[in-house]
Amino acid sequence: EGTLTLGLGGAVSSIDPHFTNVVSNLMVGAHIFDSLTRFDAEQNLRPALAESWRALDDRTWEFKLRAGVRFSDGSAFGAEDVVATIHRVAWVPNSPSRFTPNTASIVETQIVDPLTIRFVTRAPTPLLPADLSVVQVVSRACREAPTADFNSGRAAIGTGPYKLVSFMPGERVELARNELYWGAAEPWARVSLRLISNSAARVAALLSGAVDMIDSVPTAQMARLRDEPRVEVFSVTSSRLIALLLDHHRESTPFALDKTTGQPLARNPLRDLKVRRALSLAINRAALCERVMEGQATPAGQVLPDGFFGTVPGLAAPRFDPDAARALLAEAGYANGFRLTLHGPNDRYVNDSQVMQAVAQMWTRVGVETRVEAITFPVFVTQMSRHEFSSWLVGWAPATGETSNPLRALAHSFEPDRGLGAINRGRYSNPPLDALIREASATIDEERRKALLQQAGRIVAEDVPFMPLYFERSSWAARRGLRTVPRVDQHTLAMGTRPTA
Repeated sequence: EGTLTLGLGGAVSSIDPHFTNVVSNLMVGAHIFDSLTRFDAEQNLRPALAESWRALDDRTWEFKLRAGVRFSDGSAFGAEDVVATIHRVAWVPNSPSRFTPNTASIVETQIVDPLTIRFVTRAPTPLLPADLSVVQVVSRACREAPTADFNSGRAAIGTGPYKLVSFMPGERVELARNELYWGAAEPWARVSLRLISNSAARVAALLSGAVDMIDSVPTAQMARLRDEPRVEVFSVTSSRLIALLLDHHRESTPFALDKTTGQPLARNPLRDLKVRRALSLAINRAALCERVMEGQATPAGQVLPDGFFGTVPGLAAPRFDPDAARALLAEAGYANGFRLTLHGPNDRYVNDSQVMQAVAQMWTRVGVETRVEAITFPVFVTQMSRHEFSSWLVGWAPATGETSNPLRALAHSFEPDRGLGAINRGRYSNPPLDALIREASATIDEERRKALLQQAGRIVAEDVPFMPLYFERSSWAARRGLRTVPRVDQHTLAMGTRPTA
């Protein structure tokens, strides 16, 4: 009946569940709002507001909604709220990272009755139930409510286990138990989500008792916390890919400079495959994982760890070969290299600033003199959406537990009306790859879909539209007497945290 206080490392930019498609916002939203479907801790799809779903034909999905569900304001939930939510996903203004990739295949919604809804899709969409797991449902009364109304609480009307009390950007989110929640009552009367981006401060808050649990445990503190008798650590290898994205769009990119004049190069070197391969070969991924990440990461050669649906079996991370990198740069006409700035957040991913500094040193050693600009995540996302960078570090956690989701978001050409290329801020475009991704996304037969995704994965590995670095290993630390379920999707949820006694 007391308060659970969680120390979160990620920045939360909004309570609006459709404003920014990032994990830190999604997991806060999951306390307040529900989706039709949800993933469990191992990324298995489960019912939520929809009790069941089925494909009526290749282009029609029918969802049976849960009866007796009420929003936190007492209004009844039904199919009209789902329609309003689908509309709002495409409507919400100024979104730096839209949810339209998850809904763009829907061309028609049909209300059969208050608890039955059908979606007609543009093409066969086998992953629609999984895609809708991140689309959190709002009340029909909030169909076109501005983001500010969610942040203030006026429109933060959900069917989740908690309701919003207050949101102080950069500081905390205060929640109270939703007594109208359709599921089992939560053990916590209140939940306080404290936003603590500094890793040392987060650990200090746990050890002092200021918070009950923290996420994004800093790698440097892992051994200490495992030996601390007052603390228990929970870990899992995540599906989150940390990667470097590149500007393919512009003839001249602003942060690739001539070493002598300091002026932007007339020709964008990042559009040259030899340069991209050189930069990738210059990165010692094993060293990043072992030294910078202190063993809490696995080198990446594709968009998901080996074994996930659609991955290429045995496709290893690119080898570290600085001599080959120098040779490729010379072949591309950059024997003397050039200057480059690597941008990224300093408060979003585990050791993000340190990783960028290490990559910058590796690139500098092969002749590409690199400096780092690390900035707070909300500012970074805004600038990234305005195409202000030449190279930058991002993370992507797949919403579907298979490779079509990151391929559609990161590697497909930018087609916002179809919800494709949502994170492809570098505007990489490869029509044959696009065709493979679209065909895979519309293929019902699982073996055929897997083969198409593997073919797409091989093209990405060859053409280097972006550079996979590693997959994070995620850890949480809680005061003894609490247990939490470590999640592959890295979500930190009060709903998965319970007292042991």
